[in-house]
Amino acid sequence: MPEAPQLPSPSPSPSSQRAKRPKNSPPEIAGDVEEEGGGGVDQQALLPGLPDHLSQQCLSLLPPSFLFSVCRSWRRLLYSPCFPPFLSLYALLSHSNPSSFPSPDSKLDLDPIGFNAFDPISATWTPLPPPPPDALLRRLLLRHPSFIARNFPVQSVSAGDHLVVIAGTTDHLLPALSHPIAFHPSSGRWLLGPPFPSPRRWCVAGAASGAVYLASGVGSGYSTEIARSAERWDLRRRGAAWEAVASLRDSKFSREAVEAVASNGKLCMVNLRGRGPKYGAVYDIESDRWEEMPTGLLAGWTGPAAADDESGGPIFVADEASGELRCYSWEADTWRVVIKSELLKGAAQMACAGGKVCVASSVGDAAIVVDVRRSLGKIWTVDPPLGMRIMALHILPRMSWAQS
Repeated sequence: MPEAPQLPSPSPSPSSQRAKRPKNSPPEIAGDVEEEGGGGVDQQALLPGLPDHLSQQCLSLLPPSFLFSVCRSWRRLLYSPCFPPFLSLYALLSHSNPSSFPSPDSKLDLDPIGFNAFDPISATWTPLPPPPPDALLRRLLLRHPSFIARNFPVQSVSAGDHLVVIAGTTDHLLPALSHPIAFHPSSGRWLLGPPFPSPRRWCVAGAASGAVYLASGVGSGYSTEIARSAERWDLRRRGAAWEAVASLRDSKFSREAVEAVASNGKLCMVNLRGRGPKYGAVYDIESDRWEEMPTGLLAGWTGPAAADDESGGPIFVADEASGELRCYSWEADTWRVVIKSELLKGAAQMACAGGKVCVASSVGDAAIVVDVRRSLGKIWTVDPPLGMRIMALHILPRMSWAQS
């Protein structure tokens, strides 16, 4: 059986002489067809002497980077819907120049955010299909003249192989979304989730075992009931609606965009990052109850955090001040330093899956990738598309493409 999907290490940078890729075509494949002089797609057997279905089983055991580099037929197979997907990096992007954003009354045809996927095999960014017009994403506000020093967050999570946009703010400082908006890479489609019982912003957002969790925050106005409430949407259940889970003990998470990190069967969160005084809480998913956060976990949570929920992995945190990437042990209630790098100072957001930790820099001008399976933590950077900055990162299966 093939191993679980891994986020591959980067391939060498693609040549600047590569043929231009047509819209909605997978990396490299369309260029290869063009290079054949219009003679059609090469139909050579995947492995001479073997039926293709047996060849696919054999080739699925090989590293994706190897399949990509050998021949065109293997390359096409790598991106086909029937082949086990490797992991890719997905990013929520905004324009790097603040003046690029239209005012609330502007007629310019600009979306405040965009969505791209980075293919680590071909080292290329590909825009996701546009969200549906009724997704209300154009209502999102990223900056406001009354809050010059603050960027307004757009909160998103990855759950059940979906990228889910969960909360944002309008120019009237109200919740921007009435429904979650989810993208499914395998099908290349967007969907609108069930309506929120209480639309909110500046809230707690997380995911565990294919379900999205939403807690606290602010609605159209401050409400103690909303500030203490928590809800779950299970993407694994067709037609599922939001359902209430145990309420928080207090309302200390209602003024910031907070990440809830899933690890060890629990959702963990802190109300403030950095080294200052903060408050932490832990939600036990099976028992549906809130617990005190272990002392060591709270003390070491000094920056953005993430965990590989699918593999039951530990929590990683990137220290904003020191540039340390640390790993938490539930048994010892201590943190271990994985790597220390200047690149990680000022870390803004992070994702973890497939043996990699991906960190968005403070100004969104790079994604820093750390291979945490290696004892010394190999590290490299990925630049965002030209003119864009990274707001959030997620690691999900690569998009699939129907073969010609």
